[in-house]
Amino acid sequence: MNDTRVPILLPLPFPGPFDYAVPEGTFVEPGNVVRVPLGPRTALGVVWDASDSANTVDSSKLKPINQVLPTRPLPEFHRKFIDWVARYNLCAPGAVLRMSLTAPEGLLPPSSERWVRLAPDQTPPTGYRTTPARTKIINALSNAPEQAMRRKAVVDAAGTSTSVLDGLIKSGLVEAFERRPQGRWPVPKLRRETFSLNDAQQDAADHLVEALRDGFSVSLIDGVTGSGKTEVYFDVIDRLLADPDHKGQILVMLPEIALTGQWLSRFKQRFGCAPALWHSDLTPKMRSETWRAVSEGEARVVVGARSALYLPFRDLGLIVLDEEHDGSFKQDEGVTYQARDMAVVRANIAKCPIVLASATPSLETVLNTLEGRYKRMILPSRHGGAVLPDVSLINLREDRPERGSWLSPALIAAVEQRLEAGQQTLLFLNRRGYAPLTLCNACGHRYKCPSCDSWLTEHRLARRLVCHHCGFQTKATTSCTVCGEEDSLVACGPGVERVGEEAMRRFPHARIAIGSSDTMQRSSVRDMIEAVERGDVDILVGTQILAKGYHFPNLTLVGVVDADLSLYGGDVRAGEKTFQLLHQVAGRAGRGEIRGEVMLQTHEPDHPVMQALISDDRDAFYETELAQREMMALPPYGRLAAVVISDPEEDRLDTFCRDLVQRQPRNDEDIQGIKVFGPAAAPISVIRGRHRRRFLVRGTPGVRLQPFITKWLKGIKTPGALRLTVDIDPYSFL
Repeated sequence: MNDTRVPILLPLPFPGPFDYAVPEGTFVEPGNVVRVPLGPRTALGVVWDASDSANTVDSSKLKPINQVLPTRPLPEFHRKFIDWVARYNLCAPGAVLRMSLTAPEGLLPPSSERWVRLAPDQTPPTGYRTTPARTKIINALSNAPEQAMRRKAVVDAAGTSTSVLDGLIKSGLVEAFERRPQGRWPVPKLRRETFSLNDAQQDAADHLVEALRDGFSVSLIDGVTGSGKTEVYFDVIDRLLADPDHKGQILVMLPEIALTGQWLSRFKQRFGCAPALWHSDLTPKMRSETWRAVSEGEARVVVGARSALYLPFRDLGLIVLDEEHDGSFKQDEGVTYQARDMAVVRANIAKCPIVLASATPSLETVLNTLEGRYKRMILPSRHGGAVLPDVSLINLREDRPERGSWLSPALIAAVEQRLEAGQQTLLFLNRRGYAPLTLCNACGHRYKCPSCDSWLTEHRLARRLVCHHCGFQTKATTSCTVCGEEDSLVACGPGVERVGEEAMRRFPHARIAIGSSDTMQRSSVRDMIEAVERGDVDILVGTQILAKGYHFPNLTLVGVVDADLSLYGGDVRAGEKTFQLLHQVAGRAGRGEIRGEVMLQTHEPDHPVMQALISDDRDAFYETELAQREMMALPPYGRLAAVVISDPEEDRLDTFCRDLVQRQPRNDEDIQGIKVFGPAAAPISVIRGRHRRRFLVRGTPGVRLQPFITKWLKGIKTPGALRLTVDIDPYSFL
């Protein structure tokens, strides 16, 4: 690019690129990472593609680029992807770019290691004196591959000092040089002797390999829990890596990094090495090394959470999105986006196939398969002869737990049977902590978060009361903080810790482990999973962190303590989410040789979700749910967008919302097929001291909401501390 001015996109929430001058003699091209002046400081930026907008700043007034960094340019398909995400989600392109530049050290050349090797001419110089220490170094280098070793390695191998090595370098018998670290990113190679595919798996793998030759396509591996979906895409990954005509990189996305422990073990067993990892817990050094390896194409297989989608892949050849239905793929803070949908877009722009996998696909994906946009491969049975578990309902209106207890007599009896047989049980409740509400029996005071419109959850193990929305914590006490009455505080309702406490009381000889995101770090999750696999745990009590993606062959009973927990609350996806969660939880049972059993405690045994689970008729449930969504023009047929406004001052917030109502486009062409609901107070109307109001924008099938919202909000200025965010395709309605 020989222009004297170029657009530079900065990783900041500006509406677009800024023009900068190109210094004489400097060559830049789109994608180059540069350092530019920004006010009194400098900032990183990326040379962006030219736009149609007219340049309004005189060239003589432009600030020059300070430096072009020696890293590979961001590929064109990556830049197009960033622009697409920004346009679709109505956010600043620089805010999306920021997600791609999260490892600044990775933009710099890697540090080299100091190596030594034998000189080609081994003729000793005049006056050279042979010593035992020098001979040990020469022998060590002579026996090394390429007769070269790292400085420290050769000194350690010879058992000498660095001064001896320096003497040999000075004599000319040994040469010093620098080499970039090697071997961190080996190419995985499948060990086929470790597993075999059944006919359904082989057909699915063959189809997916065919799709690799066709450029962009979307395929769904739709298999029951335990059917071996992972083995299918492992086989596809292997064939892509082994094909000399395909040099592309592979991205595997998992919904939660907590799931990667067991997944990584399976990957290492199959391929003999680990893939490159990308998640928020990496050290800065590891993030930089991984970012650079992805950019330069050295990392052929990358596995990570949703943020891995924004890595600068040099040549993307395949995307795999496991558990595609999982709500963790939706990002609700900062740049809001649905990673599943953005992954499909990225594959389309990169012209590579994408594979989705799930036992309970999202309704969006189901509709796409029904209408032929996605191809579907069905795995109808469990791998290795295992059979699906029996599912039954416990009607809590008839089979009631004892007062102050949460486990019904039928579930208690089933757990006792498993203990006698030496088998494992999972007791599942998707509610963290000990109890969701604490109140005073004397004065009636209910403990509430001072910054949010929500109750404080008691965490008895940590002796804290915690707000699960803003993170506020306070020490739990035995006396009421309002009336001062001692021993008057009552825990209302169960959390997973309380269920664990009951299990310990009822089964005193059982080995019980309690797991939730509050009580476990990632290392302790791994330790617990390994303990369950070894058979060191009889009863596992946990939330969804332990309920999906894991394979426990001796776990034969799953008891769901409150199957109705997520059915209500105004979420249009409540039925779908509940079915998916409970189906995934049920899938942990009976994955080995012994058939499993699932018992769902419910107050609503006739609810369609419960009936679908016990009849094992997923497709009928999806058909009914889709018909209801279509009738109400809700996703996946209609489109939704949320405009959320928050402010510490409620009066200013309501005044602003009234003004927003008046600003809504009224032209028939603008509002055709679009309806705006609100403003309404959000179900949790105050979070972190900020009052919240929400507009919900609904569009009929085929209508794009973004032009309407853009016109509606164009030029609007937010007063004071007021914040306005737009969430396209919202998943949370709290």
